[in-house]
Amino acid sequence: MTKLNKARLTHYYRAGLIVVLLLALMAWAWIPGVSDFLRGSLAAFTTLDQHALENFIRSYGTLAAVVSFFLMILQAIVAPLPAFVITFANASLFGAFWGGVLSWSSAMVGAALCFFIARVLGRSAVEKLTGKTVLNNMDVFFERYGKHTILICRLLPFVPFDPVSYAAGLTSIRFRHFLLATGLGQLPATIVYSWAGSLLTDGTFWFVTGLFILFALSVVIAVARSLYLERQRKKT
Repeated sequence: MTKLNKARLTHYYRAGLIVVLLLALMAWAWIPGVSDFLRGSLAAFTTLDQHALENFIRSYGTLAAVVSFFLMILQAIVAPLPAFVITFANASLFGAFWGGVLSWSSAMVGAALCFFIARVLGRSAVEKLTGKTVLNNMDVFFERYGKHTILICRLLPFVPFDPVSYAAGLTSIRFRHFLLATGLGQLPATIVYSWAGSLLTDGTFWFVTGLFILFALSVVIAVARSLYLERQRKKT
């Protein structure tokens, strides 16, 4: 792709993103249900309560699946919000299979949106969404694993999902390669979370969540130790 075509494509992306943002702002300002939805979504997220989130989604009746879909996209843009709670809720409400399909497909759309936001708005905007430290950590992964970074990060449970999407948008990776690696990489975690979510009750939710956290922390420690030893070896 020539520089002219790339610049033209970026221009189209930027124009499309601006249109989407304007429509979102107009909906938030003029449609009461949209602002109520956003407030209710953020309230359900911040409690980290699976059942509160389930009740919120269920309250929309026949539109429950659509609401869950947009919740996943919302958490993708606001990176600190936990996606696994939505996956658990989807599995509990719609079953392991259809809940997993819903979680996987909506996460794919959210990842694509993060990718294009980064590609259009650039690094400074991404740093405001994810934090400079998080983005720098993603840079380390891309420097170490190169074109395989997306797939590797998707397979690692402790690596935040959305910052990877933002960071990928700042690289030269093609969108179709990013989307393929994301789809394949997130599939195992979606299957496990959906299966676990379909089995969870009041008491087991926090038990299973605790196990996932402990597992993630153990992997973080192992990888951090590996990176530290590698840096020390390079220095010597």
